[in-house]
Amino acid sequence: MTSNTIRPLLAAKGITKTIQTAAGDLNILKGVDMDLRPGELTLLMGPSGSGKTTLLSILGCILTATGGELKVAGEEAVGRSAEGLADLRRRHVGFVFQGYNLFPTLTALENVLMALDVRGSRLADPVAASSEALKSVGLGHRLNTYPSKLSGGEKQRVAIARALAGRPSLILADEPTAALDSENGKAVMELLSSVAKDPTRAVLAVTHDHRTLSYADRIIRIEDGRIVADERPRDSLIQAAA
Repeated sequence: MTSNTIRPLLAAKGITKTIQTAAGDLNILKGVDMDLRPGELTLLMGPSGSGKTTLLSILGCILTATGGELKVAGEEAVGRSAEGLADLRRRHVGFVFQGYNLFPTLTALENVLMALDVRGSRLADPVAASSEALKSVGLGHRLNTYPSKLSGGEKQRVAIARALAGRPSLILADEPTAALDSENGKAVMELLSSVAKDPTRAVLAVTHDHRTLSYADRIIRIEDGRIVADERPRDSLIQAAA
């Protein structure tokens, strides 16, 4: 089966987002079409004000679009109530934030456990599942460590483990390397690339960091609320070598 016939885990068509300001309506997104396919790490890049964060929030069911169609794991998102979006988000989306967003009074294990609780997970052994998620990101030895005792790279690894808890279909990362030095940024991108190889999952990262480009299966560029490029650098390299 080719990449063009694989059913996307997320499909957006004609997505618009308009907000009202004192100066009138502001069109942030102007008819965005994109999909996310299983087994791929996609980067979303563009200048400040291009609509990246708004688009990520809509794809992650935090915001609702003004218009268009959005299906997440086959379920329609546009037009849902806030409660309906939250339900879709809990079941299908895991987030990784630039600022980690860890609870300082909880250990690494407890931070992941809380994510499972918020998702309403009914796992038979959530502690074992949380431990396994942390082990999968190389933090099996830091289960009972508080965020204040973790490095920036370790905090982001806890955030990735938290996003993976409950096995969501989509992992959405907002500037995951922005707060990290080169070594830790590389380690985080290697981890996200590894996560994206799961054929049941898609990973999308919004980034300004050009150090991340070599890890991408796909690079989507957005400017002024519109997709202006959709590239598959590895396919280009294969064609050039043929």
